Amino acid sequence: MATFVDNVTLHLKAGNGGNGCVSVKREKFKPLAGPDGGNGGDGGDIVLYSDPQVTTLLSFHRSPHIKSQHGGPGMGDHRQGFKGEDLVLSVPVGTVVKDADGTLITDMNVPGMKVVIAPGGQGGLGNAALASTKRKAPGFALLGTMGFEGDIILELKTLADVALVGYPSAGKSSLIAALSAARPKIADYPFTTLHPNLGVVQAGEVRYTIADVPGLIEGASEGKGLGLEFLRHVERCTALLHVIDCATLEPGRDPLTDLDVILGELAAYPVPSDQIPLLERPQLIALNKVDVPDAKDLADMVRPFLEERGYRVFEISAVSHEGLRQLSFALAEVVEQGRQQAADNEVVPVIMLRPRAVDDQGFDIRVEGGSNGNVYRVLGSKPERWVEQTDFNNEEAVGYLADRLAKLGVEDMLFKKGAVAGSTVIIGEGNGLVFDWEPTMTSAAELMTGPRGTDERLNQNNRRTNKERRDSYYDLMDAKQEARDELVRERDAGIWQVDEEIADES
Repeated sequence: MATFVDNVTLHLKAGNGGNGCVSVKREKFKPLAGPDGGNGGDGGDIVLYSDPQVTTLLSFHRSPHIKSQHGGPGMGDHRQGFKGEDLVLSVPVGTVVKDADGTLITDMNVPGMKVVIAPGGQGGLGNAALASTKRKAPGFALLGTMGFEGDIILELKTLADVALVGYPSAGKSSLIAALSAARPKIADYPFTTLHPNLGVVQAGEVRYTIADVPGLIEGASEGKGLGLEFLRHVERCTALLHVIDCATLEPGRDPLTDLDVILGELAAYPVPSDQIPLLERPQLIALNKVDVPDAKDLADMVRPFLEERGYRVFEISAVSHEGLRQLSFALAEVVEQGRQQAADNEVVPVIMLRPRAVDDQGFDIRVEGGSNGNVYRVLGSKPERWVEQTDFNNEEAVGYLADRLAKLGVEDMLFKKGAVAGSTVIIGEGNGLVFDWEPTMTSAAELMTGPRGTDERLNQNNRRTNKERRDSYYDLMDAKQEARDELVRERDAGIWQVDEEIADES
């Protein structure tokens, strides 16, 4: 059963916004006292919080599907819908957040840091909020928008001052147990450590953390053993401590060869461009297990060669605690220097205000060729959000959408792109909203009268124009005159005669 997880994929679904309400206030002696539909509530956000008390992503490994609360719908009498409750997810300090494609979103490397990783949907406006001096009684409301839905990747990179690296069974777990209060699993077989262990060391007035990383072997940077899987935990360490086993009985191994192999694997591991390469960081060497007589002799023999290469070397024993005090203070000195250097190089963040460009219209129109002619695709956060907020079962709501698009300048841009009446227009990526564009839809709906919830511009039974009525009247008069002339011709030809009594009366 897993007890430590440092990489997990979360499936997020933020809450949807509530729909606005369509309502008309009715009181005694005031049957139509005006619109009073309330706004819908916003959906709940999903927030990541870097908690120092959390050390693993195990809880998310077991429950990767995360949902926040939806917003409530608006109601009559100006009652607003409730806002969905935000969902706060506690993650370890040092968690890197990426999208599904592996692109970095944020780095939770500061305790107490909060990031809204999945924003909730926006609540729709009720008809009371949509009322104006020209549209006094809207018969529609805006729908709530959908909350964020997608996957993110959480990758934990341990925040420690010193990382212990070395071959399996070199004594790293025993060393961290001897230096700190950590109690990792210790055994006499390789790969006993299956996940990083953290320990806190107090050396004089300096307190620092050390991380025990699972053992490295040759080829770790290519995926052999467990080293590659956990080398990410070394990225953020100030210094590296090479723990070398001087009492190994494996053939072909010696302290110098072991060190060269570990250095080669560290050099092959890529680190982010904004971080110092692993081999350029301060490195110390601990020749472990000198409590064994033969190991003591071997340590005394290889120590001069290591010091010639520029390393500070300490002969230690995690069992007898020999040399641990000197090692702990030496590590504290290196850590303190690293902290001072980081403080000196700290860059004060500069807040840059980037005003919106004068020619930025908030949308763009892309012309796409098709078998039936050009297709004009409208892209932009505003148009796409407005489409999502529109109730297409309500004619007045559709007319309101047309007015918003016209005021934004979509109609003018379509003309410039070469669109004509009947051209296919799509709003949004993919299928989106597809419709045949009619430029006449840009007339102001506020100046039209009609029942609530209707828009005369969408009525297919259009009223006849004056010219059409005039032409129809002339056609009718011409038909009547032609009928009279036909009767006269038939009478003159003797086909029928007028009765004498009727003729006398006339």
